[in-house]
Amino acid sequence: MASAEELEHEIKKVEKELIIVETEMEKWRTKQRQLHEKKTELKKSLNKLKSDTLAQVDWAGTNYEWSEKVESTLKTVFKNNTFRPKQLSAINSTLSRQHTIVVMPTGAGKSLCYQLPALVEQGLTIVISPLVSLMEDQVRSLKNKDIPAMLMTSTSPKEETNAALNALKDKNSDIKLLYVTPERLAKSKRFMANLQKCFSNGRLQRIAIDEVHCCSHWGHDFRPDYKYLGILSNMFPGIPILGLTATATAHVINDVQKILNIQGCLIIKSTFNRPNLFYKILEKPTSNDECLNILENLLKCRYKDESGIIYTNSIKDAEDIASGLRKVGLKVGCYHANMEAEARSKVHMKWHEKTYQAIVATVAFGMGIDKPDVRFVIHHTISKSMENYYQESGRAGRDGLRAECVTLYRMQDIFKVSAMVFSSVDSMDFLYGMVKYCLNGHLCRRELIAKHFDEDWGDSDCNKMCDVCMSGIGNTKEINLESHCQTLANILDNASKQDTKLTAQKLLDAWFLKGPVPLRHKGKEPSFSRIFAEDVIAYLLVEGYLTEDFHYTAYSTIVYLKKGPNMEAVYDKTFTLKMPVRKYTKFEIDKAAPKELCVHVVTKSVKRPSSTEKKNKKSKLIIDD
Repeated sequence: MASAEELEHEIKKVEKELIIVETEMEKWRTKQRQLHEKKTELKKSLNKLKSDTLAQVDWAGTNYEWSEKVESTLKTVFKNNTFRPKQLSAINSTLSRQHTIVVMPTGAGKSLCYQLPALVEQGLTIVISPLVSLMEDQVRSLKNKDIPAMLMTSTSPKEETNAALNALKDKNSDIKLLYVTPERLAKSKRFMANLQKCFSNGRLQRIAIDEVHCCSHWGHDFRPDYKYLGILSNMFPGIPILGLTATATAHVINDVQKILNIQGCLIIKSTFNRPNLFYKILEKPTSNDECLNILENLLKCRYKDESGIIYTNSIKDAEDIASGLRKVGLKVGCYHANMEAEARSKVHMKWHEKTYQAIVATVAFGMGIDKPDVRFVIHHTISKSMENYYQESGRAGRDGLRAECVTLYRMQDIFKVSAMVFSSVDSMDFLYGMVKYCLNGHLCRRELIAKHFDEDWGDSDCNKMCDVCMSGIGNTKEINLESHCQTLANILDNASKQDTKLTAQKLLDAWFLKGPVPLRHKGKEPSFSRIFAEDVIAYLLVEGYLTEDFHYTAYSTIVYLKKGPNMEAVYDKTFTLKMPVRKYTKFEIDKAAPKELCVHVVTKSVKRPSSTEKKNKKSKLIIDD
């Protein structure tokens, strides 16, 4: 029998061999990972090559076997003489049985891309849409054109649901388009069984997926039930899938192709620029009454007798604002997800028929609304992402005439939104992109939107249709933040030593030598206003010098601030940080909005208060004559 010393020697020998094996295994794991990455990149390249090859086809041509019928249907049924950009390409591609993803801005006519082909061929088109308001609008519009269409939602009456299910398996049904929610496909076995019956009877024409960006985790409005749609291409071979969206980056488009199992499909993309929309950031007062007063003036004067939408980020805000505006004689409706479906539909209809001038709504309203004459979209609170903002603001001006997109911005709203979204993947990056857009005062707003969507628009693409370009893009004034960063870092360190957490307002208090004395710094208060200091805090937040710290309570989520990863750099002697100073442009609110696309002269303004006014009026918003 071996001695203990010999056994210990053998153990060490085995350990050395294990180290050698582990080293070799790590080399092979690295090699395996590299090969997987290479395979992924090669697949991307192959799919891009396939998409690029398909894109070289003349899809906008008029020599297809169905071209004559397409042209006559456009004129006789839809009462249009010409197609909008990319519409004909999308129609020809889906009639050619190609899987296609169409990216068009809101108001570019995406719905025609599947509605018209449904009338050119025999059979049924399934349209998958995420919101009831979208389906109600489109089905109402189709029926007004004598086009047989139905919808199925979770709130549809039993008789309507049964009629729609029977239409799927009835060979003699005249229904051309059936609208369903993604939840219907994911959770109704009866629906899927009838859809398979429709396919086996040769009646399934195509599957259109509206708001297709909802498939992707990287999209701004991910919906889990959209993931189920990946089975469709295999379940119904030969049936073209047509995905449509108004907001999708290149990354989202690639992800959507993978999820739907249509890699290498045709991608039809038109520019995101909406030249008829005027973009404006308006300073939001701290007082609810003052904010309501601005909304009242806008609706009674600037947008008198015009239709619009006011977006809020909470049900309570929607109800409070709608109530406040009604008290001053304005006809507005309230719309949010907690309302009964029938009540939402009534509000929607009254707005559509202009009984209501505006709808005060959460983001539950508006996706795909079929109302072309929306002259204004006001964001009472900032959107949770640039994609959301682009889509929500894009509901204005779908008729091509001038419309305005006004956002009321205040630093405190950042935390209202972040407290709602922070638990979602990448949600904070999405939100900070929106904050950067609001803080901007020196770059064309269209330039920022273009950059976000991987496009390049020149100055001429704006034509002074944003507040920045309208005021003239001159030399950018900047402020040095080095000393201010050090002061804020010291305040946060001091609070931490006292086991105290600071909200943004408490941090501002300590910075301006207000609030509890032990939390204040030892220097002088800043020479600029507190409102400007809010911009500094927001800028440091989106640049990583500050970070949000979320804490749950029994009734809410409190957002504190702490030092971010970049704050350590402030102690370096070579550290520099400059913040561009926003310009505050004039904006008329007591006269009708201009009709033309470019306006240069304005007289009534929303401006930042002076230091004297700040002391006398507690930094409230001032409207000047």
